Amino acid sequence: MIIGVGIDVVPVERFAATLVRTPGLRDRLFTPAEQVTPSGNPRTGESLAARFAAKEALAKALGAPGDLRWHDAEVIVGEHGRPHLEVRGSVAGRAAQLGVQSWHVSLSHDGGIASAVVIAEGVPRGGAG
Repeated sequence: MIIGVGIDVVPVERFAATLVRTPGLRDRLFTPAEQVTPSGNPRTGESLAARFAAKEALAKALGAPGDLRWHDAEVIVGEHGRPHLEVRGSVAGRAAQLGVQSWHVSLSHDGGIASAVVIAEGVPRGGAG
């Protein structure tokens, strides 16, 4: 059963400029693994914007609680290029409260906009929320 759905869009150019303008923001938002490609090259602004959109969409799928930590949700790319989410800490705790058992994530970027959709699936728990 679907427990929550989140979607987010991010203007790539504005997001990339914010990362340049704000020292340390990249490290606050993204894990070291998210900041580089599998070959070890730095990710592009488009790629980082899509990952940020995924984290925002994930928060919306969980009801947008204000206590989620950025590093507690990590966008990982599988062997065939398919993204998935690894959650821990504050995100895993909220997901467990709601009964989330699996995640579905889709990332895209085109025309200067990065977007992400996250679906939280599982068995709803009574009284959570």
